[in-house]
Amino acid sequence: MKNSANRSSATLRGRLLAGAAAAAALLAMSAGTASAAANCIKGDRKAPYTVGWANIYSVPTWMKQTEGTIAAEVEELKKAGLVKDLMITDAQGNAQTQIQHIQSMIDANVDAIVVIAGSSNALDRVISDACDKGIAVVNFDSLVNTDKVTAKINTDSNEWGAGAAKWLADQLGGKGKIIVMNGPAGISVSDDRRKGAQPVLEANPGLEIITETNTEYNAAPAQEAMTSLLFANPEIDGVLSLGGALSAGSVMAFDRQSREQVPITGENARQFLELWKEKGLKGWATMQPNWLGALSVYTAVQALEGKDVPAFIKVPLPVIDDSTIDSYLARADQFPADGYIYSDYDKALFDKLLAQ
Repeated sequence: MKNSANRSSATLRGRLLAGAAAAAALLAMSAGTASAAANCIKGDRKAPYTVGWANIYSVPTWMKQTEGTIAAEVEELKKAGLVKDLMITDAQGNAQTQIQHIQSMIDANVDAIVVIAGSSNALDRVISDACDKGIAVVNFDSLVNTDKVTAKINTDSNEWGAGAAKWLADQLGGKGKIIVMNGPAGISVSDDRRKGAQPVLEANPGLEIITETNTEYNAAPAQEAMTSLLFANPEIDGVLSLGGALSAGSVMAFDRQSREQVPITGENARQFLELWKEKGLKGWATMQPNWLGALSVYTAVQALEGKDVPAFIKVPLPVIDDSTIDSYLARADQFPADGYIYSDYDKALFDKLLAQ
């Protein structure tokens, strides 16, 4: 376990959180005075709180960015006297290890746990145990099946898949040979994006899925996977990619084999957006904001402070197309070359989302 902060995210946060001091004062005034209302909260915990971040893996840059928003939010809450410590674990992609880490957080009696699940089912028991012990549990991005959490936070992955599929179907006039690129199987966001795309694909029987693949959300393995698919498929009209790094890997694979680029969907990965612009791609993308991590910490503390937070907090999906891509790329230098360009966020946005 370790404590950490992300300097770049902290800098971004510093620019964005106008009025944070006043907000902090209001939060501090409410500390320990509100009645417990949210799920899992028993009302016997007092600020300053210890927050646990049960990370499934920390290697990908996008995950480091997410952790950076968590650390930056904790620093803000420390200033308000609401958080005293952040406990971080890294399961290195192993769901069983993540279960052990969450158990260790329960044993340490942390006040809140935020988690991206390495498995939709395997974490259910230990997360339920944490909830039973009055620990605020906020699950974001990749979700668990159990509802014994304080809150789940996510974009609508079904909507994501449907939007991507509809754009590609429109681009191809409802017919053509396509490749589908998914994230890892068994991960809720990957599975749900694919499920969301299916009704659109069925409504366009002229679209032929010539092959489909699952890879990590990482450009290198995605490029490797697409390279193999290109050798096997001389005719490809479009790529339905359901992840940003997947799209970047796909574009690079087409380029390396001197294949003509085809319409492709994706996500706000800086690498993909830059390739899109550089090569004049026909593209569509949306965004899973990295600040879901910061929102999760904020939500957990709000719940511990007695606020009745929603059981599910839906974060809207933006559309990145030719009319908006320049606004993302204009801020590209604020983000890692292999990271994600996410939108601004602040306390006002968080409160608006919690008011759903």
